[in-house]
Amino acid sequence: MISRRAFVKAGGLALFGIGVGGVPAFVTRAVAQPKFINPYKKNKILVCIFQRGAMDGLMAVTPFTDQYLKETRPTLFMNADSKGALLDLDGRFGLHPGFSSFQQLFQDRQLAIVHGMGSPNNTRSHFDAQDYMESGTPFRKGTESGWLNRAIGLLGHDGSPLRGVSLTTSLPRSFYGDNPSIAINNLNDFAIQMRGNKSGVNVAAQSFEELYDQTSDQLLRETGKESFEAIKLLQKADVKNYKPANDAVYPASGLGNALKQISQLIKLDVGLEVAFAESGGWDTHVNQGTDKGIFARNAMDLSNSMVAFWKDLGQLQDDVTLMTMTEFGRTVKQNGTGGTDHGRASCMFIVGNNVQGGKVHGTLNLLAIENLEDGRDLPVTTDFRSVFSEVADKHLGLTNDRILFPDWEGSTIGVMKT
Repeated sequence: MISRRAFVKAGGLALFGIGVGGVPAFVTRAVAQPKFINPYKKNKILVCIFQRGAMDGLMAVTPFTDQYLKETRPTLFMNADSKGALLDLDGRFGLHPGFSSFQQLFQDRQLAIVHGMGSPNNTRSHFDAQDYMESGTPFRKGTESGWLNRAIGLLGHDGSPLRGVSLTTSLPRSFYGDNPSIAINNLNDFAIQMRGNKSGVNVAAQSFEELYDQTSDQLLRETGKESFEAIKLLQKADVKNYKPANDAVYPASGLGNALKQISQLIKLDVGLEVAFAESGGWDTHVNQGTDKGIFARNAMDLSNSMVAFWKDLGQLQDDVTLMTMTEFGRTVKQNGTGGTDHGRASCMFIVGNNVQGGKVHGTLNLLAIENLEDGRDLPVTTDFRSVFSEVADKHLGLTNDRILFPDWEGSTIGVMKT
């Protein structure tokens, strides 16, 4: 039995897609109230994509002039001098052909790359590394909130129930906390999921309906109101028949669908400020491949999804910055099964009109064994918080890094325009 106090403390609902059934009847009744919120002020929007599994940054953006890398990756190394090979960015770094759709954005200076990026915590556990990155406290495991939830709080904009939205089946660690945030897997169909501030506890719709029937007036006046308003906002939109602008074509993938729905939310002007999506499959221990294979397929899906999203935004591009992240990189040396194992630093992509684009930022020394961490890994030369804080500060206008990243006292790297 869930008490009303426990419900109010939970602070809202997460909405996730289901294949059939649509919106439960009691929710429809709840949102059929005569009052409805006014359109929200247009905000700057940060969209984050977590590449789960740890992307091989040395394959994504390869220092192809480095002889040491060529020697340690006899079957994985790619050059920039033949068909199907790397796309030369600046005479030193080459973009994996799977990311070929990024090339125009890079040339137009709308894409910035940060290399040698990672966490100061040297864990090689996927779970721990993702937790540290999403909480923004790499040496504090018990942090209750995520850095994106804290960013929503620092923005201080009340009103919209959709200021923080994750296009995932459950609320990501980045969104844990006291500030309103919602997980929506599919804008077309919804079921109800109770969200606790720390974890995201599922509650059957029937149980929720019983609780709603007992205390409906109070719920509509307090925390439940935001979630019902969110449902009503989305019910007014014809999301099923959405047509992307500017001939944008999204891949028929989880990420492509998520970014298409984020674009819809942005165009609906519902007060969105922070959005989140995921890209999986980057744990390439075996048969990683070169221009074909697991890595190439993931790279093509990520880049094609991001470029379609950017093209679809059209004139709204000035309001949006799109940023990737991944928990760590891969070993410099390939393993015996044609893959790479858990390493340290990787790279990330940032798309926007306010980025210092057309450049590979960060420090990457020659990959001689004496320059590697533990004799095997690309060292972390850029703390992920240096990039995250700079993007949040410059794009969203945040100024309190002590709250956003409480244990960090570093400096930014100049990836954003002043």
